[in-house]
Amino acid sequence: MWWIPVVAIIVIIVLWVAGSYNGLVKLRNMVEEAFSTMDVYLQKRHDLIPNIVNTVKGYAKHESETLEKVISARNLAVNAKTPEDKINAETGLQGAIKSLFAVAEAYPELKANTNFLDLQSKLESTENDIANSRKYYNGVVRQYNTKIQVVPTNIIASIFKFTKKPMFEIDDEGHRQNVNVEF
Repeated sequence: MWWIPVVAIIVIIVLWVAGSYNGLVKLRNMVEEAFSTMDVYLQKRHDLIPNIVNTVKGYAKHESETLEKVISARNLAVNAKTPEDKINAETGLQGAIKSLFAVAEAYPELKANTNFLDLQSKLESTENDIANSRKYYNGVVRQYNTKIQVVPTNIIASIFKFTKKPMFEIDDEGHRQNVNVEF
């Protein structure tokens, strides 16, 4: 009869390990799904940028440096492979887009161009989608990172090599500032 409590304890431990592991797997999958959703919106932004740059080129021929920075930032973002690289590249792209729209403000004919207005509207809508998907991603990452760091699931997380995921945040203070264009 002594073996009944031992078996019960072993069953409880096995169920706890299985439950903790499954919970961590579900959260990891939610993080990956959230990042994939955000990636779709980022790709949509990447597809819009060349159209906007080409439209601006026709009006702002002497703004080639700004336009080149936007295209360069876009190319870095498109070619980023890891979540960390994508986060860094997208932060740079967001700053470049702000500069592009600041340049566009200086050209009244461009601001009135229906093609540009349509592209700008699509990009702004996409930016809102990106912001919302970043919030969701960061919320899921927070939940996941908390779960792998708190006792007792941190034990299971370390055994099965669940690692901390990066938040999507702006870490360059220059991107937090308003763009100032002067001629």
